[in-house]
Amino acid sequence: MAAPTDRREVILREAAELFARQGVAATTVREIADAAGILSGSLYHHFASKDEIVEAVLSTFLTDLRSRYEQVLRSGGDAAERLRGLVVASLETVAAHPRATEIYQNDAHRLFADNGYAFVEESAKAVRTAWVGLLEEGRATGAFRSDVPVKVMYPLLRDGLWLTARWFRPTKAYGHEQLAVDYWRIFSSGLTTSSAATARPGAA
Repeated sequence: MAAPTDRREVILREAAELFARQGVAATTVREIADAAGILSGSLYHHFASKDEIVEAVLSTFLTDLRSRYEQVLRSGGDAAERLRGLVVASLETVAAHPRATEIYQNDAHRLFADNGYAFVEESAKAVRTAWVGLLEEGRATGAFRSDVPVKVMYPLLRDGLWLTARWFRPTKAYGHEQLAVDYWRIFSSGLTTSSAATARPGAA
């Protein structure tokens, strides 16, 4: 018989799979218990509610993400170097928490509206502040192009990163490390002022 800690981890793993596949609202406690191989009543020995399971899944992901971001922001270097650091940190977090990343992408707006998930909104604001702060710093120093608003740059960079959880399947030949390199190569060529990619579409 699995130890209580192990059973809790099984519940979280199976719940994350279900939440990612069919959404938080559509997933029932009974489905989670069935997937974990226990009775619904037994699940409540580990978690008081489905909301507590959701919080456990997402808080681990968001705490890890914010910790990685803080390390990048404290690392020094110019805005471009730190922005590249956020790209790498984001993809490393996706690799470590693929299902939680999908849940966050699919259900974040609903969770923002629920007062029981204030930590999700708080984390989202901290993430946004990190990205926007560096983009604005890069514009101010002339490192980043100024003809595209930050409010456009940020969601393009953000969504391109987080949506990799839905389609990217790493292999030995091409893993998250190489994806981070190629992602930064593509986006930095259009972001930095020194790139020829700043020319308008169709320009010679």
